[in-house]
Amino acid sequence: MNRGQTLRRLVGFLRPLAGWVALSVLLAAGTVASNIGLMGTSAYLIATAALHPSVALLQVAIVGVRFFGITRSVLRYLERLASHSANFRLLAELRSWFYQRLEPLAPAGLVDTRRGDLLDRLVADIDGLEDFYVRAVAPPFTALLVTLGMGLFLGISFPGLGLVLAVGLVFSGVGVPWLAGFLGRQPGGELVAARAALAAGLVDSIQGLPDVLAFGRGRDYLAGLRASGRGAARAQLRLAARSGLANALNGLITHLTLWVILVAAIPLVRVGGMEGVTLAVVALVTLASFEASLPLGPAAQRLDAALKSGQRLFEAADAVPLVLPPAQPAPPPVSVDLQIRGLTFQYTPDLPPALVDFYLDLAPGRRVGLVGPSGAGKSTLVNLLLRFWEYERGSIRLGGRDLREYAFEDVRGQLSVIGQTPYLFSGTLRSNLLLARPSATPAELQQALAQARLADWVARLPRGLDTWVGERGVQVSGGERQRLAVARGWLRAAPLWLLDEPTAHLDPVNRRAVAAMLLEATRGRSVIWISHELSELAEMDEIIVLKDGRLMERGAPRDLAERAGWYARWRQNRVF
Repeated sequence: MNRGQTLRRLVGFLRPLAGWVALSVLLAAGTVASNIGLMGTSAYLIATAALHPSVALLQVAIVGVRFFGITRSVLRYLERLASHSANFRLLAELRSWFYQRLEPLAPAGLVDTRRGDLLDRLVADIDGLEDFYVRAVAPPFTALLVTLGMGLFLGISFPGLGLVLAVGLVFSGVGVPWLAGFLGRQPGGELVAARAALAAGLVDSIQGLPDVLAFGRGRDYLAGLRASGRGAARAQLRLAARSGLANALNGLITHLTLWVILVAAIPLVRVGGMEGVTLAVVALVTLASFEASLPLGPAAQRLDAALKSGQRLFEAADAVPLVLPPAQPAPPPVSVDLQIRGLTFQYTPDLPPALVDFYLDLAPGRRVGLVGPSGAGKSTLVNLLLRFWEYERGSIRLGGRDLREYAFEDVRGQLSVIGQTPYLFSGTLRSNLLLARPSATPAELQQALAQARLADWVARLPRGLDTWVGERGVQVSGGERQRLAVARGWLRAAPLWLLDEPTAHLDPVNRRAVAAMLLEATRGRSVIWISHELSELAEMDEIIVLKDGRLMERGAPRDLAERAGWYARWRQNRVF
């Protein structure tokens, strides 16, 4: 996407807020006009007072100074209020829009995106657009109004002076911003890229800090972060140097315009074409007029960084989801009768298939266990059932219809999922439980805790369900985390449970306890249970053995144990 397309798309977000933008432009122009009026009346008052006239002759100028001084402050406040109100509304809408565009991409469309880089796009890049909307959209219109207004105002009485002022304002409002934008293009883009690299490195190093320290690589990671920080600092310094140049050029143009006007006006005073008092007014009004064009240089300099941020947003948001919803979704499934036929799937063309010709019949209330070594395709099946990835060969039918005919929410609404490491959000126990069912009553929460054998533990906590679990649930143990996942699954009350090694990281005592809870919680429901611990699958109706994505054998646990097959060998050797 080129700069022009990015610019048009960013401006397009302003359409719902066009009224606010127009109001901020008018208020900004009014502020500059008040400042021009203040400088002009002040110059007139001082120059006239030097001639010792009657005080009555100065009354209008005195009132004018007071009036313009007050209106300048009031209009400046209102302009800031309007512009920032529009800007913050817009940034909030942008964040919501970006998240809505990212949601269909997850997880298949985001596997190659670093979390730190994604976070930088969602936070820093959108925040970086504040410069674009506040300093690059409204100010040019304000400068245009002031240039036209002052050119006409001065040109009516003194056409030559009005033309000189208009030319000076055009050079300041167009020439300097163009040069600033041209000079700031490279460092602006480098700053965005360096900031993204720094953010990604910080997130990676913080999330992996225990492992970094355990392997003694803290200094290496710190050196990398410092290098990224120095890169960002160099880009900022280059940007600041060019900003200083733009400010110097603006000052030069402002004062050159003033000198040209003075040189042209002094002869008018000599021949009586202009009063001496008016000369002072014209000089200060000229200086005040440049207030409208001075912000355009820094704004143009930051424009490329803002456009780069916009390009990064659109690059992520415009990615085509790998899993598309149906154009006309079928009604929600009336049952969880699951039939899989000939299912074959591979993540990328250069990788071997994760599943090959897999089939399964899971009637309501039936429980099936999946076993096999890592990479056998067990978790892939869960991802396909959740519609996280798209399959091309074979079929999955739920409730008599192809899974792809249903809306994502209707499919996932039939499923309760518990994985190896259930995610706990930085919040309270209550908020993490309500993730499964936001409308759950206190009685239902207590019942879920009792089902997961957590009621006594929560009762002993000083704040009960309002206890903070910490970032990623660091303040709860692994066993408590899995029990909370069981409670969430029970609250979900879905007819089909997908259990992806739910006891993998627990000690033997907690493993047996959580497995017993899951067996109890899932009675009467359909279950697909993935596990390396065969003792957990003794009560399954059927066990399916997978290896390299292929179905090796299947049958009841007792039947498989009696065969001299792969399952029996693993059961005897305790090794996949």
